[in-house]
Amino acid sequence: MTPQLLIFAPIALTLGYGAYLVGWLHRQPAGTSEQIEISEAIKVGADAYLNRQYRTVGLVAVILAALLYIVLGWFVAVGFLAGAIASTASGYVGMMIAVRSNSKTTAAALRGLNPALTLAFKAGAVTGFFVVALSLLSVAVFYFWGVNSSDANALRNGLIGLSFGASLISVFARLGGGIFTKAADVGADL
Repeated sequence: MTPQLLIFAPIALTLGYGAYLVGWLHRQPAGTSEQIEISEAIKVGADAYLNRQYRTVGLVAVILAALLYIVLGWFVAVGFLAGAIASTASGYVGMMIAVRSNSKTTAAALRGLNPALTLAFKAGAVTGFFVVALSLLSVAVFYFWGVNSSDANALRNGLIGLSFGASLISVFARLGGGIFTKAADVGADL
């Protein structure tokens, strides 16, 4: 194994710990029947929102990837799509964890401040771990795939396309997702 491949070890550990936290959060009590009812309504809304958002953003991403393919070549277009997919996966996991953790955090607050802060911190950490791990994974895979290319400019441009794809999805998620998560937080607080 070459030393460059060691980058995959922390990525695997990060994804593994993120998955462990997801399991831990899943096992936490969801709260009272009223909290669960509100949480379920928020989940339904979040699912509908994400499905609609990602259908729209997916269409825009496919059109942009086609344009990038025509203008800059297939390596840039593939990089763009890889970045968009990694960013979409991170956003989806983050939103699902946030929505499912609201009522659990409220239920934990009934036991005290420390349990509530611990749960909220771990729920937020899941998003951070997945964003970092999927970002590094997409860059590492794309780099190792493209480093064998005889054209260094193609690799550089492909990595730029990757970052552009990730940024595009992130912008869409921040614009709409920020509004939705604020509504979900208020609903859970009620």
